[in-house]
Parts: sequence; structure tokens; C-alpha cells
Amino acid sequence: MVTNEVHPVDARLPAAQLGTLGLQHVLAMYAGAVAVPLIVGGALKLPPDQLAYLINADLLISGIATLIQCVGVWRFGVRLPIMQGCTFAAVTPMVLIGTTQGGLPAVYGAVIVSGLLVVAVAPYFARIVRFFPPLVTGTIITIIGMSLLPVAANWAAGGVGSPAYGEPRNIAMAAAVLLVILAVYRLSKGFLGRVAVLVGIVAGTVAAIPLGFTDFSHVGSAGLFGISTPFAFGLPTFHVTAIISMCVVMLVSMTETTGDFVAVAEMTGSDLTPRRLADGLRADGFSTALGGVFNTFPYTAYAQNVGLVGLTGVRSRWVVAAAGGILVVLGLIPVLGAVVAAIPQPVLGGAGIAMFGTVAASGIRTLTKVSFEGNHNLVIVAVSIGVAAIPVGAPEFYAEFPDWAQTVLNSGISTGSLLVIVLNLVFNHLRTGQRTG
Repeated sequence: MVTNEVHPVDARLPAAQLGTLGLQHVLAMYAGAVAVPLIVGGALKLPPDQLAYLINADLLISGIATLIQCVGVWRFGVRLPIMQGCTFAAVTPMVLIGTTQGGLPAVYGAVIVSGLLVVAVAPYFARIVRFFPPLVTGTIITIIGMSLLPVAANWAAGGVGSPAYGEPRNIAMAAAVLLVILAVYRLSKGFLGRVAVLVGIVAGTVAAIPLGFTDFSHVGSAGLFGISTPFAFGLPTFHVTAIISMCVVMLVSMTETTGDFVAVAEMTGSDLTPRRLADGLRADGFSTALGGVFNTFPYTAYAQNVGLVGLTGVRSRWVVAAAGGILVVLGLIPVLGAVVAAIPQPVLGGAGIAMFGTVAASGIRTLTKVSFEGNHNLVIVAVSIGVAAIPVGAPEFYAEFPDWAQTVLNSGISTGSLLVIVLNLVFNHLRTGQRTG
């Protein structure tokens, strides 16, 4: 019997729904997307106009990277609802490279080489997917959600570095946004329930204006049109130590991205084959190299949008592709980006708690499929989550380690993911009669 049924991942929704749901994904990731250029540019003491240039370049390439990942071009793109943005794992190495080894040209030289490395090794790295049973995937997804919740908490408190950090009114605003999201999610059916996060963010932003959380006075000074040109900060330079450190970062990022791919495949009921995983990682590498050319930074899948997929139940990759298109427009029209940038941190914090919590809950749901009787699976999960929680609960735990080691160890997602893969191999694949998951 022949069926023409379309998989939910490939479903094409009406244009109005695509635009609204896509905007919701953009708002969910925007704060994280612009944070990396702001941090790196601030550390390099760039003037405001150059900081704005970095942000616009980041938004433009984030959109292009998302389109490649969702739509797919030849062997580039996982063709799942995956949102792309700059990885935080690269921030510390890029700041060190930029301040000690030649500024942004040295950063971009290392970014380009590391991106090409990912393209080259993606097919080999992807072969580990056969070692990702529910035991591993559930643990990784839980770790991703758990590791991101402190980010949402910092947003809810007003944002790290804010003089008003932790003020009760910030937390009250975040709680109000979370309550709006829950109310819409509980009381609404159909499309409105799917955009509960967007409703919460919009309602919170509107309420924040008269309450003095934010204002839009700076929007008028933003440019109407602008485009990032290749090598705007000078031709890239290539330093061995910088390249090595960035390559280490990208290997860590590949582990995190693989975890996000696994999570989305689980949520959408898709088959993540080694070939499909390689295509997704290859797209990450290409987008990273492209970022080095167009004055931005390494790219990875954004876990907050993974949580949004789980929270809304909207599995269409074309929704996230629409979000990629919106990012391209924001990158070309700075005034629109300035409007989105006015959303206060506590509003994003309320939404983030719901989204990141959904990621962790999805991992727990996956772990319910795993048998914990007569095997070592409980120990594998316990130790992996425990080690992953160290940098979350004790951020200075690895402070005395070398910078290159901190790049890996300070990412609970990376350490936990690597550990659960290794422990599953040791306990369940290197011993006879104990293969499980």
C-alpha cells in the first residue's frame, strides 16, 4: 500500500503560522545569539559601531546557518528543526586569542580552520551514533536541560553584571511571564497554545515598558540597512596555538551539537542515522568557516530552541527555517534587531525556565524506556549527571586548570556527554551478556 503521509518534520504549515512560530524561535534564542559578539567585542574594547557590526554579522550568518541546517544543501544540513547560533564554548579562547595573539584577524583565522576541520572529520565523528541508545540519549538530553537552567535563572535575576541583579521586581517579572506561558498553554488549544512562549514574551515586554524595565528610545538611532562584508576587520592571520585551541573547542561543540541532534530526533520521532548526523555536523563546520569570513564566530545548535520544540510540540523543520529567514532580515536591517534587543532579561528568564525545563523533562521521559534492573545503568546515569553538575553548581571548580582544559571541563554538557558515552561503552559494550540501553 502506498501512502503519501508527510512526516511532521517535513510538514509545511500556512505562511502566517510559519512566521509566528518562527518569530517565537527567534525571540527564544536572540539573547544568547547576541551575547557572544557582545562579550568578545567588549573584551577587545571595540567601539559601539563595531560592536553593532559584529551583532548584525552574527544575526545574518545565524540565519544562513539555520537555513542550511533545516532545509539542507546537498550533504550539508541535518534537515531537522535545529536553530543555529554562536557557541559559548568558544568565548574564552576567542577572548584570549584576540587579546594576546593578534586581535580579531587571529580569531577569524582560527575560526576558519576549525570550521574546515569539522567538515573534514564529521563523517568519522558521526559513527559514534550507534553507541547512543536511550540510556545515553536520555542522559545527554537531561544534562543539556539541567546545564541551561542557570542561564535562565541569571536572565530572570536581571542578567549577569546588571547592577539590579537579583532585585525582587526582576524575579517577579520573570515569574509573571512564566505564569502567562503556563496559563496560555493550559487554557488554549490549537495554534494559540503552540505560541504560548511568544505570548508570554510579548506580554512581558509590553508590561515592562511602563514599569521601567526597558525602553525603545535607542531604536531610532539604529541603521535602516546594513550588510556584513568579508574580512571587514582585516585579512585573517593564522597562529598555531590559536588554531589548536579553537579546534579543541569545535570538537567539544560537536559533542554538544550531537546531543542536541539526538534530543530533537527523539522529540520529533526521526531517525538520526550516521549519515544524517554527519550532514548536520558538516553544516556546523561550514557555517563556522563562513562565520570566520563574514566577521562572526563558531556556530552550534541552540538547546533553548530544542526545548521550544518539545514545549510547543511543533516538529516542522520549516518553522525553524522561517526563523532563519527572520534572522537574515534582522541581520540586514539593524533597526529591527534593535527592537528585539529591547526585550528585558527577566522576560527572557521566565520563558527560559519553561523551555530549558522542558529539555530536562524530555530526557527524563527518554530514560523511562531504560531498564535499571540487573545492570549498571543506574550508576552510569548517576555519575554522568553528577559530573555534569559540577560546573553548574561550582563554577570555579576547575579555575586552577589550564585554559585549554577549562574549555572542556567548564561545559557540563560536554563532560557529561563524553562520560556517559564512555561509561556505556565500558559497562555495556565491553562485557559479554550486558549490552543494554
